[in-house]
Amino acid sequence: MKIRLDTQDEYMHPLEEASNFNESMYFNCYDPKERIGGFLRLGNRANEGHAELTTCLYLPDGRVAFVYKRPEIDNNDAFDAGGTKFNVITPFEKHETTYTGKICLLDNPLEMADPRKAFTENPWDTCEVSWTHVGVSPMYGGEPVNDDDTPMDSDSGFARGHYEQHMQVSGHIRVGDEEWIVNGFGLRDHSWGPRFWSAPYYYRWLTANFGDDFGFVVSVITGRDGRKHMGGMVLRDGEYEHIEHAEIRTTWKGDDLYHEQIDATARTSKGEYAIQGSVLNLIPLRNRRTSPDGEAFMTRISEGMTEWHCDAVDHPGYGLSEYLDQIVDGKPVGVDG
Repeated sequence: MKIRLDTQDEYMHPLEEASNFNESMYFNCYDPKERIGGFLRLGNRANEGHAELTTCLYLPDGRVAFVYKRPEIDNNDAFDAGGTKFNVITPFEKHETTYTGKICLLDNPLEMADPRKAFTENPWDTCEVSWTHVGVSPMYGGEPVNDDDTPMDSDSGFARGHYEQHMQVSGHIRVGDEEWIVNGFGLRDHSWGPRFWSAPYYYRWLTANFGDDFGFVVSVITGRDGRKHMGGMVLRDGEYEHIEHAEIRTTWKGDDLYHEQIDATARTSKGEYAIQGSVLNLIPLRNRRTSPDGEAFMTRISEGMTEWHCDAVDHPGYGLSEYLDQIVDGKPVGVDG
């Protein structure tokens, strides 16, 4: 399959006719010295009349500061909605991201399983996030195209074009009267094309940085037919090694079955990596959708800030473990997968 990626893809793509056309960027970060991090995401769904805005901050005292909203938009001209703004400074090299607005403070982040109740019963305060992201890796991914460079049809229903990059991140986070200077590492991605959150049956997306010279993304996506797509990459000494095979084993916690411990292996052409992860803090997010024929879908996306260990490195790394599951009969479908 031919993959195309050029600097123009760092900017906005033409708005397509699909009602669920989505273009989104995502940036995560963690500073192990300050013990603070999180992620910003903005997804433009202009044909539906809104963007999807998420700001999620894992604070040093165990609280999570979180906001999700759907600001109105009528075009796909920029990532600039609801107080979030993303700017490309130098394609493939440098980005600036900001959020300014209100945010909900959760002593118990698991309360977000019921967002209406969580947003109503927990306090809100002002928030400002300002980060500068500088690439420490090559680009990974792009858009599948035909021989004439036209986009290839995709029936995945999740994202046609997608790429990722490990980053060094600096800036600050301010919540109420508290402020933290951030100097850490993270990962960014950019996706475009039709998207339904209910399209994958379940997936596991593990991101980690151990500094500016080692990191990984392990991705395992399982379809409703049981087939698994394994991918991702290992960043080592400025180069990416493509992951050819991955296995993820999970220890679950509580009646609602949230991931707590992760044991994974990832194989590239240069060897196999043993990975262990311990979730430091977790917040469950959800997405509801009703299909045109009336079928209701409930998707849970559990976002765990995670400390990682890998046999190739002698110190810990940090990043996100994102577990997406469809919820069927009250249970995440990937628990036994």
